[in-house]
Amino acid sequence: MKVAILSSIAWRTPPRRYGPWEQVSSYLAEGLVKKGLDVTLFATMDSITSARLEGNCLSPYSEDRNIDPKVAECLHISHVMENASRFDLIHNHFDFLPLTYSNLIHTPILTTIHGFSSPKILDVYRKYNASSFYASISNANRNTDLDYIATVYNGIDGEDFSFEENPDNYLLFFGRIHPDKGPLEAIQIATKSGKVLLMAGLIQDEDYFEHSIKPHIDEKAVYYLGNVGPEERKTLLSKAQALLHPIQFDEPFGLSVAEAMYCGTPVIAYNRGSMPELIIDKKTGFLVNNIQEAVQATGNLSSINRHDCHQWAKSMFSKEKMVDNYLSVYEQILNP
Repeated sequence: MKVAILSSIAWRTPPRRYGPWEQVSSYLAEGLVKKGLDVTLFATMDSITSARLEGNCLSPYSEDRNIDPKVAECLHISHVMENASRFDLIHNHFDFLPLTYSNLIHTPILTTIHGFSSPKILDVYRKYNASSFYASISNANRNTDLDYIATVYNGIDGEDFSFEENPDNYLLFFGRIHPDKGPLEAIQIATKSGKVLLMAGLIQDEDYFEHSIKPHIDEKAVYYLGNVGPEERKTLLSKAQALLHPIQFDEPFGLSVAEAMYCGTPVIAYNRGSMPELIIDKKTGFLVNNIQEAVQATGNLSSINRHDCHQWAKSMFSKEKMVDNYLSVYEQILNP
């Protein structure tokens, strides 16, 4: 089977720091190669892969401001589509734009919908609903107007994370610094709990960071560590007492949630979006509805067995399981 994996070019595949779509694309490409498939990864040309690497964007546009994102994306997508006949299947991890080519080629396209950045893009998904294949990354992130061939949870690499039975005395916020992710709420939860909060992640909303987050960073109770890389991420997630995930939107998946639990770290999350699918309430974390409930949960962390967190994440969110599930979807498409 010859498969093309179409990754985003916002960041390298795998990402140096932030880049969830690129991370999933990398895990999938590497896993498929190990299964013996003929895989071509279309990504930035500084990407690292054991698959065949193709592309025309030398570096990520988010790291090189001289690159026009629209131009780079058009050239990237068109390069894949102009070579579509070489493949049995194209697996799209690059949102809705590649769908506009789908009726112009004969190769089937599977699109993993990593989220809906705006209700307006649904028009594209609706138009190609009958002629394409869609996979969701959680049951919560499905739109009733669309048909889905499967839900496949994102996978994580167990070698990238280590189980830690004896955490340090801090809470962790790990994610984009953006109102959607609830960093201010995390600060409020930690402050009311009397616990130290470490924060790490890409600053996606500079104004929000400057006016709402930065005034609370005192290097005593609240620390911001920046947009950390893989090694720091592993340490932060494994040594935390709990990950705070007080999301203000319906999270499509939440890689950091699965990663934290893989390390044995329970998650205190707002009960929205995919969180009930990722977290077993009162066993691998706590599903809460507001700041006060989250504060109460921080006082009950001793009731969580960190081994349970690890075993749950390992059984549900491994990259191996993700690869196997996608292989089943490929078979469904190619051998209906």
